[in-house]
Amino acid sequence: MADELIIFDTTLRDGEQSPGASMTLTEKVRIARGLEKMRVDVIEAGFPIASEGDFNAVKAVAAAIKDSTVCGLARALPQDIERAADAIAAAPRKRIHTFIATSPIHMEFKLKMKAQEVMANAVKAVKLARRLCDDVEFSCEDAGRSDVDFLCRVIEAAINEGATTINIPDTVGYTLPFAFGALVAQLIERIPNSDKAVFSAHCHNDLGLATANSLAALQAGARQVECTVNGLGERAGNTALEEVVMAIRTRSDAMQLRVNIDCAQIVPTSRLVAQITGFPVQPNKAVVGANAFAHEAGIHQDGIIKYRQTYEIMRAEDVGWSTNRLVLGKHSGRNAFNQRLQALGYELTEQELNELFVAFKNLADHKHVIYDADLHSLMGTDTTVAGFVLEKLEVTIRHNQKTQARVALSKNGQEFASEATGNGPVDAVFAAIKQITATRATLALYSVNAITEGTDALGEVMVRLKENGRIVNGAGSDLDIIKASARAYIHAINLLARAERPNPQLSV
Repeated sequence: MADELIIFDTTLRDGEQSPGASMTLTEKVRIARGLEKMRVDVIEAGFPIASEGDFNAVKAVAAAIKDSTVCGLARALPQDIERAADAIAAAPRKRIHTFIATSPIHMEFKLKMKAQEVMANAVKAVKLARRLCDDVEFSCEDAGRSDVDFLCRVIEAAINEGATTINIPDTVGYTLPFAFGALVAQLIERIPNSDKAVFSAHCHNDLGLATANSLAALQAGARQVECTVNGLGERAGNTALEEVVMAIRTRSDAMQLRVNIDCAQIVPTSRLVAQITGFPVQPNKAVVGANAFAHEAGIHQDGIIKYRQTYEIMRAEDVGWSTNRLVLGKHSGRNAFNQRLQALGYELTEQELNELFVAFKNLADHKHVIYDADLHSLMGTDTTVAGFVLEKLEVTIRHNQKTQARVALSKNGQEFASEATGNGPVDAVFAAIKQITATRATLALYSVNAITEGTDALGEVMVRLKENGRIVNGAGSDLDIIKASARAYIHAINLLARAERPNPQLSV
């Protein structure tokens, strides 16, 4: 039988370290539930010591998740480890993940420690973590640039103290597949007690090799991969969950491994993460990109028609894509609407269904063809954050003149109106909203995506704002792209009013 591969998802921790990808507590819980539904084995929920907000978010995920293991990250420091243990206490299955840097460059310039000090701290950290939790993971940060002899000594000591998983991170995306595979193989062979722990790979994508390096580690004996949805993460990102899982599934002839992932949940979870973080998926992204299963060349189309496998190594349906077909319209009832959402992988409370059904009916009144992609968009980021609400919007465009916008917002039952001009409708609308809300936030990103084809496509806008060291992402959708822009901007402004702080940019 094939060995089981453990999928360790760190979208909520390392993925959140993408500049601008900070998530609220509610958003983290929503993504965690999506990961659990996908049957992810381990969910790294965050870094509890980073802030009160992150501690509460990890605690909320631990309380919400029943089937997956919930993991909290901690430096090799007692206060970090104890804080992580407190945050994950409610989880039926829990893990503490503690780490310390082992490369010469990190030890000298970052930690300012000698090798023996790092060894001592690692041993103390694992011993404490094991006393607080049965499932302990130990990581050698920047293992890809560490001395192999030193790695062997540190890892052997960590396993002796009770570490059940040993993570080998390519923290800076420096290694090459043949070298990383050889490193993992050498560690497993040389460390006397390596059979008492699961070896893991955590690869960054700085050279575009994260997935290749992870697969090389699996070939060398690793049995856990640390990854993120859409490859989200620090700098160029992490190993993409969808790429590793589908590589294992598609090439079972070469990779004698099995994964427990429900692949039909890959695309819905990908869209959820993209909408919440404000990081759209590039069209040519493997597995989850809009073009991943598109065929335009005549030769390819002819081959697909004759025999699908000529140009497709996976089925789009297997990862959650569905054909763009009319499934619902303005005459559809609540039950049909709910059944279609359930078929797409969504489960709603009665209140959520009622609120979403109103939005669906409004969309159906203006857009006769409702595609699954439209429903995914409706299920996107929760824009009902308390604060300002768009009430009225009017834009006047004149040739060779600045655009004028008139906007009315309400808050706590009181309505506010303003007019402004700008270099186009979006600029003018944003200026009017700024006057009402008195925000001083800087616009860091403005992104527009058409959900489906055609001039009546639902438009999805993502807005990123910066203010006083905070970064938030707002989202809005509407048939009118100007309204979608206004809603996204207001959503971001409302998020800025929250007390939650973003995480420090720490990585493993």
